[in-house]
Amino acid sequence: MDESDEGGAADGDGRIALGSASAAPGTLDRGRLPVTELPTGGAERLPVVVANGASDGPTLWLTGGVHGDEATGVAVVQDAVAAFDERLSDLAGAVVAVPVVSPAGLRRNARETYYADEDPNRHFPDADAESARPPKLQERIDARLYAAITGHTPDETTEFAVETVGTNAVADALIDCHTAGVGSEPFAIRDRVLYGDRRSESEAAALSEELGRLIDAFGLPVVREYPAAEYVEENLQRSTAGAVLNEAGIPAFTAELGAHSVVDDALVEAGVAGVFAVAVEMGILAAEDVPESAGTPSDRLDPAPVEFPVRRFRGPTTDVSGLLRHRVAAGDAFAEGDVLADVVSATGERRGTVRADRDGYVLGRAEGLAVYEGDPIGSLAVRDDGDLVVPREDDDE
Repeated sequence: MDESDEGGAADGDGRIALGSASAAPGTLDRGRLPVTELPTGGAERLPVVVANGASDGPTLWLTGGVHGDEATGVAVVQDAVAAFDERLSDLAGAVVAVPVVSPAGLRRNARETYYADEDPNRHFPDADAESARPPKLQERIDARLYAAITGHTPDETTEFAVETVGTNAVADALIDCHTAGVGSEPFAIRDRVLYGDRRSESEAAALSEELGRLIDAFGLPVVREYPAAEYVEENLQRSTAGAVLNEAGIPAFTAELGAHSVVDDALVEAGVAGVFAVAVEMGILAAEDVPESAGTPSDRLDPAPVEFPVRRFRGPTTDVSGLLRHRVAAGDAFAEGDVLADVVSATGERRGTVRADRDGYVLGRAEGLAVYEGDPIGSLAVRDDGDLVVPREDDDE
């Protein structure tokens, strides 16, 4: 492989390189980062952009499109990079972007790739993940991108292992841009910071505080992630943001920006405004240098409909099979005991009701009409009084 196609680097003259992109101070460059060979020849290459500021400072990474049908996240990364390109002389630091993390998913407009029928956002490195088999292709691809983001190379023995040199290309923070589902409210996911073998409780608390500062600046309603046991059970510590945060110890969060497959221009504007707000909070850009077109997150979106802290909850579930008729819409607040949905027969006869078992609001309703016993009726944000810093094996709610 040509040396110019290897991983991120920052050399003595302040130049930042990622794959074939190489930007001197005060410039922007676009290129490709090879992550695996293809059976028919050539390589799968991720599109990358490096916006290198005129002066030194922190590095903010932006990623999108790890799920190939999540169009708005890709557009947020693209438009944010274009806006930073107009402010390079004012930047103190760098913005490194991978607008499409999963080209194989994007080509088929699907959450999964054709490499395997698996979620590509559940295979990033986790030192506690045990397997007797060699890593599958998606694990190798994710490990190579993780190495570029964090500077930690899990596997230095393969031809495509990504080596990072210096520190300017390594992330000081990461925003991973997604979409959540049809008709979903926009929100930002704040993962709990786990402590144990990786870091002490005090180190985890400091990391969580830094994360909170950045995610608050982003400006979308904040929804905490699942409790620790469910988080690990769902392999969310192996998502892009989960691994960068809980494996590498770098502040990272996920932005959920509405529905799949179609770019939502209003949410693109909100996402770009949030990215600039994070850049200001990190000291990459002064507030007065933010483009007027970016605005502020509060200009773009309504606040959360509840004032108490909330976490993600997939449910409640139905006890009967049938057709789902919702009583609430995305953005509606509810109280414990409120009816959220009815389950009816195909002829319209009521078979059951689904009630809320705690206070919160609706993030999005389940897609489709038919439900089976045990199916969740939607994605909710429910009251959360749990800790943000928890031991990895914690199973408290």
